[in-house]
Parts: sequence; C-alpha cells; structure tokens
Amino acid sequence: MFTMRVELDGGWDSAAAVVDGVWLERTARRPDVEPWLRTETRLLPWLGPRLPLPVPRPEVVGENPLVVRHRMLPGEPISADPEPGLGTALGGFLRALHATPADGAVALGVPGPERTRPMRAASIHRFRTVVVPMLDPDVRPGATALCDRMAVAPIAGVLHGDLGPDHVLVDDGRISGIIDWSDTRVGDPAKDLAWALHTAPRAFADAVAAAYGPTADEVLRARDWLRIGPFYAVTHGLDTADDTLVTDSLRDLTGSLTESAEL
Repeated sequence: MFTMRVELDGGWDSAAAVVDGVWLERTARRPDVEPWLRTETRLLPWLGPRLPLPVPRPEVVGENPLVVRHRMLPGEPISADPEPGLGTALGGFLRALHATPADGAVALGVPGPERTRPMRAASIHRFRTVVVPMLDPDVRPGATALCDRMAVAPIAGVLHGDLGPDHVLVDDGRISGIIDWSDTRVGDPAKDLAWALHTAPRAFADAVAAAYGPTADEVLRARDWLRIGPFYAVTHGLDTADDTLVTDSLRDLTGSLTESAEL
C-alpha cells in the first residue's frame, strides 16, 4: 500500500514526519532522546484524561530506530492575536496540569526533583561559564543575577516545559490541542506561564492570569524564564555548530537583559 510521507523541518531533539496526512511520526535525533520519547508514550495516555484540553496519545510503532506515532490533532498554531476566551481555556488547562499528582507522572518516567535539580544546575553552570563570558561586559552582571535567581527557582509541579504559541493548536475558534511534550518534568510551574503572561497580547494574558491565578512571585519568575530562554538557544547552537543561532540568540539575550536593566 502506498504511504505518503512528508518530512517536517525543525525540532531540536526529534525529527518528525506527517504520514498519510493523519499520523505524526517522530524519531530521536540523538540516542539520549529515545527515553524521552518512550516516556511520552506512557505519560500522555495517563495525563490526557486529567486535562481539560486534548493532548497527543503517542505509541511506539518501530524499533531500531525507535519510531513513535500519534494521530495528528486538528488545528493550526494559535494566532499572534488570540481571543481572550482562548486565554481562559489555556489558564484552566495549566491549573489542571500543574495540579497533576507528581508522583504518578514520575512513576511513568517523568523527571522528578532528584533529576530536575542536577539537570538545571548543569545548565546554569554552563550558562555562567560559557554564555556569560560571550556577552558584552555591561550586561554580564544582569546575566549572572538572572542565573542566580533561576538556580533556586521552585521545583513544585508537573509542567509542559516548552509552552509557546507553536505548541498550542486552535481549530474552529477553540484550543484543539497542546503538543510537543518532550520537555515535561517536575519543575517550576511559572515556566509554563512565560509566553502566555509576558509575550502574548495583553487581553489574552489577562484572561490566562484570571483563570490560573498566579501569585506575584510566579508572575516575576515567569518573566525570568522568558529572559533565560536565549541562554538555552546559545548552548544548543554551540552544540550543533549553528553559528547563526548563536549570534541571533546572543543578540536576543543582550536585548532582554538591557530591557530588564531599564525597568
């Protein structure tokens, strides 16, 4: 039987393809990514019924290499100017996600505090020793202070870990799915609020906040998670010899730190 396969661009950790216009298949770009893909096949079928919005239900369909597949969710990434009602739905979704029993998720392979803490520490150490020296001297103090704050951020709930507009699908005026769960872990829930509260349009952000009810400290930490994002992009660019990504991310980081200093 003829199979139509369309390879998709992008993806730091996995390569993806649409098969027969119905299925999304993913394979790991590196051996260390395979355990994460397997974890998704256990986690998301368990997590889905606990959440008010759809999530993928992946399953393993091939070995050597590992191939994970799920039926594609309908919709397109949320627009740059989403309706506030979508913010209400997203805020409720995040409240439900962050209230998910962490022990249950960890039992299915999600990194718990004992794994999140050293992973975060290793990333922050690399940011301090590799990325900060690449910055202009006048923004290095702000970069170091940001790393200091993120090093002690709470590890308090199950989070998506990479929630941005590309991972929120909308169909027929409703959120039709939350996708790309490869960064899920027990960590700081404020990370999931970064884009929604500080990059999305004000009316949408206000609707998310009203539905979620973040504390003042969570709002501030969400902004810090947004600012530290370019650190991760710089190190990924260094690891993959992507000079353009490194240059662009250093520029973004400098702009973010400069803006922060002016507030």
